[in-house]
Amino acid sequence: MDGAQAPTKIRSATENGVAVITLSDPSTLNAAGLDLMAELTAALGAAIAAPDVRAIVITGEGRGFCSGANLSGGASGRVTGGSSEGPNEGLLTVYNPFVSQLRRSPKPLVAAVNGVAAGVGVSLALACDLVVAAESSYFLLAFRRIGLVPDGGATWLLPRLVGKARAMELMLLGEKLPAATALDWGLINRCVPDAELLPKALELAQALANGPKSLGLTRNLVWDSLDANWHEQIEAEAYAQGNASRTGDAREGIMAFVQRRPAEFKGL
Repeated sequence: MDGAQAPTKIRSATENGVAVITLSDPSTLNAAGLDLMAELTAALGAAIAAPDVRAIVITGEGRGFCSGANLSGGASGRVTGGSSEGPNEGLLTVYNPFVSQLRRSPKPLVAAVNGVAAGVGVSLALACDLVVAAESSYFLLAFRRIGLVPDGGATWLLPRLVGKARAMELMLLGEKLPAATALDWGLINRCVPDAELLPKALELAQALANGPKSLGLTRNLVWDSLDANWHEQIEAEAYAQGNASRTGDAREGIMAFVQRRPAEFKGL
């Protein structure tokens, strides 16, 4: 990111084609207030636009990945009172566009979940393509405790990832889901010792960054398949394959296969 004022609640760094975006407000367990979300949206947009970035990691600083919305109110809050009818404007204008930005990313995303992922923090993690969680971490959708409903795409994501019965359990009972159980349920990809969390996430992200440009097309095909019928999906594959075949990485991959050598992909 550029500009005169440095970010205060988000840190970004890029190395070897991997951008690491860190939620950096540990005093609130990285609560996703409007101020943090504004910085997070800008950081993600910058990583997507950067030619040298080929994969993205999202993680949290300190003892939590993201504790959900900031319920303290004020400029950083999301949930507000009022008697007017209609939708929650914060969701429509800030949170929904962000999770949709994750959903439509042309570059693969890895979530490294440390500590608690609660509320909309669960949605931020699950909207990534691969989720690595520390053994001590857990997922929590406790909206019932505050009289609200799951949001940030949680009611779309959970039934598709773990089925209706488990999704209902998570959202209606609002109980903690330990990382090990989340792995057993198929909610996440890896559960690792705490000290290995970021190294493992970076290892996976580096493998993605070293891969061909077509990985971005693949991840979008998979996301789209969750709503597509058979004929729509195979047609989408045909168009994506056409786009992939015209990349420099495809030419390199085919040549490397013929020459019986490892391919050297450039993300082009």
